[in-house]
This record gives sequence, C-alpha cells and structure tokens, in this order.
Amino acid sequence: METQCQRVKLSDGHFIPILGFGTYAPKEVPKREALEVTKFAIEVGFRHIDCAYAYKNEEYVGQAIRSKIADGTVKREDIFYTSKLWTTSLQPELVQSALEKSLKSLQLDYVDLYLIHTPVALKALEKCKDAGLTKSIGVSNFNHKQLEKILNKPGLKYKPVCNQVECHPYLNQSKLLEFCKSHDIVLVAYGALGAQRLSQWVNPNHPNLLEDPVLCAIAKKHKQTPALVALRYQIQRGVVVLAKSFNKKRIKENIQVFDFELTPEDMKAIDGMNGNMRYYEFLS
Repeated sequence: METQCQRVKLSDGHFIPILGFGTYAPKEVPKREALEVTKFAIEVGFRHIDCAYAYKNEEYVGQAIRSKIADGTVKREDIFYTSKLWTTSLQPELVQSALEKSLKSLQLDYVDLYLIHTPVALKALEKCKDAGLTKSIGVSNFNHKQLEKILNKPGLKYKPVCNQVECHPYLNQSKLLEFCKSHDIVLVAYGALGAQRLSQWVNPNHPNLLEDPVLCAIAKKHKQTPALVALRYQIQRGVVVLAKSFNKKRIKENIQVFDFELTPEDMKAIDGMNGNMRYYEFLS
C-alpha cells in the first residue's frame, strides 16, 4: 500500500505522508546500509523519508531515492524528503550552505522539509524556502513556549509547518499536540517505538516500550505486533509518525499500519500509559 494516500495537509499547502521512514542508525551500523534499506522501504510503499546531515548517510539515502526514480518506481514529487540543520551551522550565514551541502550529498534539487532545533536560524531558513531549496520549513524539539515565541515573532514570514519531537505511549505529548493543532502545526513523532539501546543518547535503564503489557494485550487482540499498535496510535491522533528500522521484515511489517484500526477503548488504554518518560536524554 502506498502511503501517499494517507497524507496530512501542512499549513503552507504541501502534503506530508503520515507514515515516515526514519534513516538514523547507531554508529555501529555501516553508513552504506542506508542505501539498501531505503530502496526497500520505497519498494514496499514508504514515500516519506526522514534523514539529516548529522546522520552521515545522506549520500546513500539520496542514491536510494534516485535509483527508485530511475527505475520508475516513483517520481521525485512522490517522495517527501526531510533533512535537518545540524548545530554546527546555526549562524545565519551558514544555514544555506549547510542545506546546499545536504543537497549535494543527496544529488537532489530540493528537500521537501528542512528542520531547525533552535529559533536562531529561522530568518535564514525562510531565505532557503524563498530560494526553492526547501518546500517547507519546520522545527524540532520545541516546547510550546518556544513555539509561541516564534509564532509571535515580528516579521515572521513563514510559520513552521511542523514540530518533530520524541513521542510514544510513555511520552504522549498530549498538551503539546493540542497546542500544535490549535496553531495548525503538525506534530511529527520520532522514537515512536521506544529507542534503540545502542544509541549514545538513550537511557538503558528505561523499560522496553514494545514489551509493555498494555500494548502487548492490544496487539494480541488485533493480531498485530506491539510496534504496529504504537504506530497506529499516533496515526489515529493525527500525528505524523516515523518508523525507524534497518530490518527488512520489520520495514515491510510497519507499512501494514493502515490495515487495522484501534477502538476508542484501545486509544484510552494507551493514553493511560503516559508517564512523561523520555528515552532521549540529550533534552533532559
């Protein structure tokens, strides 16, 4: 099933597929592996690819996208590609060249969405949009006060279309989601399946989300995996969700998130799992 039929309209008129493929991998994983798995993700139906300069694999992700365009699987406009500005390029004069560096690695003419982690670079980001280097601009890891500050900024030309944050049943971000919806900002969830323990930023003492008895019971009831239930939960809340895996079996499984629906009771039970617990501690 192609996910572009399940898309969310952004405030600037563009559309983002509600299910995305995350390409971050821990440093133990060879960067080149991103080529095969991204090609495979596109083959099984993913149309939203989330990457970043800091992942150091944009060259391979770009190669995968271009090879799937070349063989007729997709057109460039079918793919929604997200990249992010890294913290070493926050000075306004470095922003455009950082994006151009990503585009050079990707060998693409534009990205669909470019994200920043701090408001410092916003003006420069607006210029990147005007130059046609990115279709949309957004933010990542902003709380509602930081968003409010940006939205009230005098002379704001383009408001961010989305806010990408850690979001899963243990940290459901319900207040932030409500705030974003009220301002026509789409919430994008990373870490939606918990987190890979190999990551340098993850607290290894936190419980494994996909082993949670509530999630497992709902999964059993629907004859689905706990991972699919966690992804479906976000989709039914109107949250764009990133599914990150370098395992082909799981990549293929994740696309089946559109094949079932959770009941209001299921949604309520998963809401009850919230404990405001972060896996990614670079934000603590």
